[in-house]
Amino acid sequence: FFFLYFQVLKGFDYSSPWKGQQQMYKLDISWPKIPEYFTGQTFCVAVDSLHGLVYVGQRGDNVPKVLVFSEEGYFLYSWNNTVEMPHGIFVLNTATDSSVWITDVGTGKYGHTVKQYSPSGKLMQILGTPGNAGSSLIPLQFDQPAEIFVEESGDLYVVDGDGGMNNRLLKLSNDYKEIWLTGTNGTGIGQFKIPHSVTVDPFGRVWVADRDNKRIQVFDKVTGEWLGSWSSCFSEDGPYSVRFTADYKYLIVAQLNINRLAILVAPPVGSIGDCVMVSTVQLADETKPHLVDVDMKSGAVYVAEIGAQQVQKYIPL
Repeated sequence: FFFLYFQVLKGFDYSSPWKGQQQMYKLDISWPKIPEYFTGQTFCVAVDSLHGLVYVGQRGDNVPKVLVFSEEGYFLYSWNNTVEMPHGIFVLNTATDSSVWITDVGTGKYGHTVKQYSPSGKLMQILGTPGNAGSSLIPLQFDQPAEIFVEESGDLYVVDGDGGMNNRLLKLSNDYKEIWLTGTNGTGIGQFKIPHSVTVDPFGRVWVADRDNKRIQVFDKVTGEWLGSWSSCFSEDGPYSVRFTADYKYLIVAQLNINRLAILVAPPVGSIGDCVMVSTVQLADETKPHLVDVDMKSGAVYVAEIGAQQVQKYIPL
């Protein structure tokens, strides 16, 4: 097992994004019960907090692409059909049912798509043209779509893509029509260089990890209007993943190249302001945290690590 250590910062420099750090999470070394079920590169993880399930997307030849665990860490089942190279994964619970959304960045016959599955792995919906890398001119033609966030209303937010020709954020209605679309390749306001992760807060704001621009950008979920950006916390490494804690007080951001989780203060309604980092979780060297998800009931943070080829669980103190 990898053991984590926490940096302790002494003093407080008002010009720095740091405040005196407190330890906020500890590694749950009992999760999963049998790590040997991870047989590929673990790229993404999603928590179904309603049913106590954890979905893991992994890549590799002749490995199951989706593994399902209990929140206690027991392996339950896996499925593999029609998933080529999972990048992002998201669980949606509505009043009537649950579904699992996966972004597939493969270049074969299933790739360049966003797909909806039943919890048991039955394919229910495909967005995009399987196997065809897209053009930014066509809303539902993806090129390595990185991640998806789905609201209870069924509205979808997609960041597209993970190094392809598209660098954009789309909002789609529950019948998969374009509501708005923003972003081109670039460093300017509202432009992206590898939009890699997306989440939505309860205050009507969409948060995007703009990875290679080393910033988080924020948009109005109704209009798509740009609201602000954070870059001062990411001078060492860009944000790979962005998720809120269960109380929406903090953002958890994975920084793959420095093997770190950064914990940032989530601003209340109003100005985005500057980012304030309150704590970090330093992972072992070469762990490479790629995408994270949060159990919105227990507050536990699950980290998909492509270097360590495992998912780790951190529990709030």
